[in-house]
Amino acid sequence: MLKIIKTFTLNFVCFFIIVSVMVISGCGKKEGGGTTPPPPPIPTTFTASFTVNGSNNGSLNYAQLNLEPQVKLTFSEAIDPATIPAGISFTNAAGVAVPYTTIAAAANKELTIKTANKLDAFASYVLQLSNALKTPIGGVLGNPFGISLRIGIDSSRKFPAISDNQLLDKVQQQTLRYFYDFGHPTSGLARERNTSGDLVTSGGSGFGIMALIVGAERNFIPKPDVFARMQKIVGFLKNTAVTVKGAFPHWLNGNTGAIIPFSSQDNGADLVETSFLIQGLICAKQYYSGSGAEATLRADIKTIVDRVEWDFFRKTPAEDQLYWHYSPTGAFAINLRVRGWNESLMTYVLAAASTTHTIPQAVYTAGWANNGGMRNGNPYFGISLPLGPAFGGPLFFEHYSFQGINPRGLTDVYANYETQTKNHALINYNYCKSVPTNGYSDSIWGLTASDIPGGYTASSPTNDKGVIAPTGALASFPYTPTESMAALKFYYYVLGDRIFKEYGFVDAFSVRDGWFASSFLAIDQGPIITMIENHRTGLLWNLFTSDPEVKAGMLKLGFSAPYL
Repeated sequence: MLKIIKTFTLNFVCFFIIVSVMVISGCGKKEGGGTTPPPPPIPTTFTASFTVNGSNNGSLNYAQLNLEPQVKLTFSEAIDPATIPAGISFTNAAGVAVPYTTIAAAANKELTIKTANKLDAFASYVLQLSNALKTPIGGVLGNPFGISLRIGIDSSRKFPAISDNQLLDKVQQQTLRYFYDFGHPTSGLARERNTSGDLVTSGGSGFGIMALIVGAERNFIPKPDVFARMQKIVGFLKNTAVTVKGAFPHWLNGNTGAIIPFSSQDNGADLVETSFLIQGLICAKQYYSGSGAEATLRADIKTIVDRVEWDFFRKTPAEDQLYWHYSPTGAFAINLRVRGWNESLMTYVLAAASTTHTIPQAVYTAGWANNGGMRNGNPYFGISLPLGPAFGGPLFFEHYSFQGINPRGLTDVYANYETQTKNHALINYNYCKSVPTNGYSDSIWGLTASDIPGGYTASSPTNDKGVIAPTGALASFPYTPTESMAALKFYYYVLGDRIFKEYGFVDAFSVRDGWFASSFLAIDQGPIITMIENHRTGLLWNLFTSDPEVKAGMLKLGFSAPYL
């Protein structure tokens, strides 16, 4: 009996286990034999990374890009292609959508974005990823971001190719329109800039006088028309323009000749601007060598030159240096010495050359040369710089006075000026090549004074705002003909649709920032014409240095040159 009970108990336990297993196994079955689906996966966040044209610079800002930049997106999870239109936008600076195409790879974990059309040069765009971009199960982008894309240069040629000489002619002739077509109708003098109205500039007018001579010599303008303009200019300067101690102010009213203050204390004579004006007048005096009306013009110019009281600007008692400004109301309150090395060598040359108010060599030695203190002698980019500040300063130091003074073969106890001018230009060129991130290259160079976004500055390697002025390289033609020609061709053929306008090249531009000035300045336009001409023929050098008084003045200061 006990055996029967044990057998029954064992069978019952086995049956219970089997039934339990069957019940448990049947839990996953739907009524009617179906299978219950597993619970849906829980959406998660995913991340994105990117490259622009194959690289990532660690930021969201990319500049100087080609016209068809390629952005590659890489996702930590596969994305749903249907969410791309809502999750990825491509817009320009005005917020207008830019059509784009996509190429998916790696099972939708990679996405390449390409624009449907070429983008505009120097324009800005934004590629934005939002959390509307999702995975197939609804996963959300955890790091939305926007990539700023600034397009660089369109390297296509904008104008038909012409010979180098034709290109130089074109640039000189077009730039001359600033001084002839845009010259002030009453005085004939040069406006400070293209928005100056009746405000004219004395120094810039001196550059303009020299530019007009080039226009006459090359028949860009009929010679009688240039001579008539010269008579108007000289007559206004002699009879109408207000002077102080015979010196001109920085700015004048082109109608009345009244002084327009440059600042509250700079409301009288500006000796350096006066020297640039006299430089141009001396070139005109030497160019018009005929009798009759030309002789009268020369006599009028001589009157203007002789009444400048250069020696007055030594102060009283006389110091061995010249001062830049004198105010009828504030005397020498600005107290700025004319001291080298900068653009003002012409001031001392003309002061020494004066037959009415001259200065002795000691003023040049102690004042301008600072008893040798203007020497530099250090190498930059392996190029020795005889004079001036570190890296040479802005390039106009080698342009303004050397429109008339020929540096070739010119020496004194302080420097070889052919070396000085050439090496300064080469240092500036090599500096620009060394900072391509600023948008510079061997064809985009020349740091000098110009407009910049929101203002004006004297750009140099030690004051670099990312802005290039075309006059920098173009007025350096006599020193760096190969490098300057490369710049000219690039400015004209590649950037010409942006910067070559009614009066030649605009004042300045920034490839890095996609900025182009709308301005033209007399002091930048003039040296383009005159220094290209000195490179081509030496015309202004020959005229200025042929003046007997100029020769005597330079010899007095201790200069030596084949033409003296």
